[in-house]
Amino acid sequence: MTTYEHDQLVYLNALNCISFLGPKRITALVDFFGSAKQAWEAPEGQLKEIASLQGLLPRLQDERSKLNPALEWGRLERKGIKCVAVDSDMYPPLLKELPCPPPILYYRGSLRGINRPAVAIVGSRRSTFYGNEVAQLLARELSAAGVTVISGMALGIDTASHRGCLENRGYTAAVLGCGLDHCYPPRNIDLMEQIIASGAVISEFPLGTKPLPNHFPQRNRIISGLSLGTVVVEATAKSGSLITADYALEHNREVFAVPGNIGSPYSRGCHKLIKEGAHLVESVADILSEIMVQPPAEEQLTLDNAALTLTDLEKNLLGLIPYQPMHIDDIVQTCDSSASEVVSLLLSLELKKVVRQTPGKYFCRV
Repeated sequence: MTTYEHDQLVYLNALNCISFLGPKRITALVDFFGSAKQAWEAPEGQLKEIASLQGLLPRLQDERSKLNPALEWGRLERKGIKCVAVDSDMYPPLLKELPCPPPILYYRGSLRGINRPAVAIVGSRRSTFYGNEVAQLLARELSAAGVTVISGMALGIDTASHRGCLENRGYTAAVLGCGLDHCYPPRNIDLMEQIIASGAVISEFPLGTKPLPNHFPQRNRIISGLSLGTVVVEATAKSGSLITADYALEHNREVFAVPGNIGSPYSRGCHKLIKEGAHLVESVADILSEIMVQPPAEEQLTLDNAALTLTDLEKNLLGLIPYQPMHIDDIVQTCDSSASEVVSLLLSLELKKVVRQTPGKYFCRV
């Protein structure tokens, strides 16, 4: 890293720590003065020439006097948080296409997969079993095709998407609505560490930024901006996931929606998107064809098909098991085999990863 590149990051971070600046004002400052360091050190007389700072100079002077750029940079280094500036070759190229991309991105992990074709998978925090299964399946199959999976690490669909990609050892990136010294939601701390180990956790917010509600629309714009397309798996009529889809349209990216149960409130947002022209998703091929990524061989696009050497008895039982959870007693009643034989067959189908057991002795196809 050159001295200029280092200084640019140090002073971009300092500017980003000013509470009211934001991407537009920081960009205006850097463009006017030529570098982040010169913008930070600019005297008040020159700052008066920046139209977007009119009326804010006393506040800027006050906050600037309380910040030490070197100390703030040291805090990042101690926490293992890396940064990339918008003028760097490492900065995600798709994100640069936004009208006003974040001048600085913070990340933990590696950006090695961020420049590959990427798809965002988003949806409801209060997701259904069906939604989680679909999100995981799509993420697994996208990663099998070499596609990066982007999401927001929220509970529900986001979590299922990250986990599906990680299960297939793919590259996934989580975009947070807070500083990287926070894990939000807290219960996803283990997932966050798994993502860091093989992908990246990303934010445009400096250290100490809490996960406030108004930060998440900003976060959603980054999720969309990193992706060739956004897939909404489940969403209510007023879901935040629809904001991500709106950003995708603004960014001239593809929008996809997974249909669901017409009686479910978690399908209304997706059905609305489909009515408005979003691509209906029945399989990963519907996504890959639109983002012009060549799918792998057909047998690679289903869960562990190498293991699908089923016996006739296993095939017959599998045909009776739905994609929604079904109790083992009901499974036994629908087939001619004994209870002990059904239990044995179900165990074999689980090992071949075509059936999953859920709490309460329920089973479903995957």
